[in-house]
Amino acid sequence: MAIEEEAIYNMMADEISERFNVKRSEITPDLNFLTDVDADSIDFVELVLEVEDMFNVSISDEDAENLVTLKQTVDYIVTHQN
Repeated sequence: MAIEEEAIYNMMADEISERFNVKRSEITPDLNFLTDVDADSIDFVELVLEVEDMFNVSISDEDAENLVTLKQTVDYIVTHQN
């Protein structure tokens, strides 16, 4: 059963808040993984793996490189849920 977009957003925001030590109130759909969080490439790989597990989706390396904002990531998950 597919998870609704709002639930995906909230789950992602909670994960980002915890993983990158960002206040939940500061997380918006426009959050940019490249500029708004203190993370390196390994952190992003770990986040992608966690997202794949959380939402039962497969994200190719090419697709992951294009998921720059939280909104893009949520939209991708909505579209690619199994």
